[in-house]
Amino acid sequence: MTKSMRWTEGFIAVDWGTTNRRAYVVDGSGDPGAEFEDSKGVLSIGKGGFPAALAEIRDRLGDKPLLLGGMVGSNRGWFDAPYVPCPAGIEDLAKGLVWPSEREAIVPGVSFIGNGRADVMRGEEVQLLGAVAAGTIDENALVCHPGTHNKWTLLRHGKIASFQTVMTGELFNLLKQYSILADLLKKEAEPNDSFRAGARHGWSNDDLLAELFSVRARVLLKQAPAEDSASYASGLLIGNDVRIGLATPYAAQVVVMGRPELTCLYAAAIEEAGRAAIELDGEQSFVAGISRIAEVI
Repeated sequence: MTKSMRWTEGFIAVDWGTTNRRAYVVDGSGDPGAEFEDSKGVLSIGKGGFPAALAEIRDRLGDKPLLLGGMVGSNRGWFDAPYVPCPAGIEDLAKGLVWPSEREAIVPGVSFIGNGRADVMRGEEVQLLGAVAAGTIDENALVCHPGTHNKWTLLRHGKIASFQTVMTGELFNLLKQYSILADLLKKEAEPNDSFRAGARHGWSNDDLLAELFSVRARVLLKQAPAEDSASYASGLLIGNDVRIGLATPYAAQVVVMGRPELTCLYAAAIEEAGRAAIELDGEQSFVAGISRIAEVI
């Protein structure tokens, strides 16, 4: 049986991140079936522990070939799958697959070098190109991919042409845990009026570090209620993020792709910047992308 025959008859797709993993059974038509998600990201797998972790996936979803994307292909994962340089499309990812065995393949990440910058992504590329393959976004769109490390990706002719990473999510988490603002950031951020006010400030000003301190000062001086602080600070950071992202060369369509609890915040901030954004579920795009890779192996 050839590799192509094996994959097109059905496989297990795994989106394996740093802290979580999601696995899906994909049948011969590319439709997802049984699935599960847990907190066994690559950092939770000890040295030599990946074979057992793969066996656990097969125990839960069946004895099928595995097509693995995300941080499992990083130098902290199972096998290092070298980055594919921009411009990168589905065929480039398929050619760059790393094969630990005939029944497991790891999707490479994508790298960008240019304009005095260097950048990398792992996992987002499958979702981005999956959305193009499924026809749910324009092949020349600007895509915002929220997460711990938010990505702004410019697509050209259906390929990843360039991208830029902004550490907004990680910064917000650090502020929540270790900063002088920690006691004010315990609530979940919501796309309310306070968030939008913060987003407008972050979008239109370049004083991010100073304005972050004012979050505390306004509460101390009774100029703002403490319960609004998390949403305002989140809006401020995301507004600054959007300021960076929308400086990318013009694209007619702006898409926010990922989990709904994050895409709604970024879409609101982009709206405050005067642009409209389409929200798209990242999980569905991942399945579309991994299925397309399986078709061209």
